Amino acid sequence: MSTTIKTRVIGIDIGVKKTTIAVVDIRGTIIAKEFLNTKDYPLLNNFIEALSERIVTIAEENGGYEKVRSIGISAPSANFLTGSIENAMNIPWRGIIPLAAMLRDRVGLAVAVGNDAHITALGEKAYGSAHGMESFIIVSLGHGGLGSCIFCNGQPHLGTGGYAGELGHCCIVDGGRTCNCGRQGCLEEYVSDRGIVLTARELMAASDEPSLMRDLETLTPMTIGECCDKGDALAQKVYEQTGFYLGIGLANYATLMNPDGIILTGELQDASRWFMDPMEESFNEHVFGNIRGKVKLLVSILDNHERDVLGASVLAWNVKEYSLFK
Repeated sequence: MSTTIKTRVIGIDIGVKKTTIAVVDIRGTIIAKEFLNTKDYPLLNNFIEALSERIVTIAEENGGYEKVRSIGISAPSANFLTGSIENAMNIPWRGIIPLAAMLRDRVGLAVAVGNDAHITALGEKAYGSAHGMESFIIVSLGHGGLGSCIFCNGQPHLGTGGYAGELGHCCIVDGGRTCNCGRQGCLEEYVSDRGIVLTARELMAASDEPSLMRDLETLTPMTIGECCDKGDALAQKVYEQTGFYLGIGLANYATLMNPDGIILTGELQDASRWFMDPMEESFNEHVFGNIRGKVKLLVSILDNHERDVLGASVLAWNVKEYSLFK
């Protein structure tokens, strides 16, 4: 009796706006990729049904379902230790969602679920800027907020309950802006996309200084950055303030962890050219002196969606194999 060698996994990245589904082989090559619009599925069961159908279809169309070993999923507020999304604030579904178990029951394969920052770190470790590093920190700046993952001695540090690395919810301003988590002054309220836009609005409201930002139909981190490129002083102040707060947060992180490097990823990594200099200045001002100049501050060079489905595939290869079809 012959046994089919399973040479592929499914990597999935559940984003705030878009869910990416990819077939990935043992060499890390993305064989095929499809998308779902996450916000088209306000009901969880409808999303799980649509996702399951896409998984089966993309697998059958690219080598056959019998060659797929397992599934790895990146999701906001996911907990690898429980296989659940837990109280995510930036996707349509609320509460505790046992995603790994729900999907496994539908598709009949092993499913592993990890926090999006954890998955990003796996992708960077295997294929990106963290390749060769044993101790590093991933900081993901995105539309949904700010996430991070710590790698120590070549392994992710997830904490006792799987919640380690919540840098975005560390207080940076006492009594500051109200965060989606219900507390005040969280770092992500100053350096996420909504934080950057709010900084711009506050600076414009507090000053009569002329600014191209006042004429923008849509205020976003990228349109604010384009104003910076045109020499807009007030827009430049937005990113100076963003870099200042992010630099403090990263300096505290580095002081505690003493990593080889900190790698910035996420949808806002392209905006780093506008805040990188003030961030590095703030970082060097606030970091512990003995490690100043010894921590690499890097921006990921990988495509966000490719890196995250690749990271999800790494998670899939490491989960214990399970199949209803053996």
